[in-house]
Amino acid sequence: MLITALAACKDSESPDEPAATPTDAPAAVDVPAIMSYDIVTQYPHDPAAFTEGLEFKDGYLYESIGQYGLSDIRKTELTTGKVLKSTKMDAKYFGEGMTILNGRIYQLTYKEGKGFVYDLATLKQVATFSFHTPEGWGMTNNGTHLIFSDGSNMIYFQDPATGQVVKQLSVTDERGPAYQINELELIKGYIYANQWQTDRILKIDTSTGKVVARADLSDLRQRTGIPPISGYEGAPDVLNGIAYDAATNRIFITGKNWPKLMEVKLDN
Repeated sequence: MLITALAACKDSESPDEPAATPTDAPAAVDVPAIMSYDIVTQYPHDPAAFTEGLEFKDGYLYESIGQYGLSDIRKTELTTGKVLKSTKMDAKYFGEGMTILNGRIYQLTYKEGKGFVYDLATLKQVATFSFHTPEGWGMTNNGTHLIFSDGSNMIYFQDPATGQVVKQLSVTDERGPAYQINELELIKGYIYANQWQTDRILKIDTSTGKVVARADLSDLRQRTGIPPISGYEGAPDVLNGIAYDAATNRIFITGKNWPKLMEVKLDN
């Protein structure tokens, strides 16, 4: 009886089984910093302008306006919101993001796969270009390449001379891919982006695509008297439009059909 018990005890020890090891600790997650904002000044803005692109250059604002039959490219006066010059697009095109590079304005279209190039001084169309994505959304540049989004979590860098995409960024935050990247502006080496159907502005690392900071502007409407989204045609829609004046370190924002444009202080 004693021999049998000892043998059973020995068998249960299973000496050949490897010792248990601690489970690997989960990888650290980089949570974007909170980017606070302050309203510096409010300016009038055309409430009929369905803003898709916004840029500041030499004291003036330039905008790309969307909607079929209503799209145009325009130059406006900052302090009054007055449209000083505009070029209307053919009704079959929906204007999207725009950027200014080397004395020319580059403008995307929504689903037409065709971009337009305008002379900055006259706003006359001088050329067209192609882009490979099914949709065009936001646009900026880094002094060399056109940088644009397509509504996904991807950002593309395109050579304006050859049309070749030379770099792609996958935008991610602590939860994974950050989708619906919309209007873009390059500020001090980072891409600042509106995220469609949110009140957020994302700050994106141009090397990694990671969202390194995030601003929540959900109370901006209440603070500036902009009505909430109603769904009615022509009523104020989503936050969209970021412009940067590098000379004076100012950031301007607005929205689609918003009656105001604001200078705000983020982390600039």
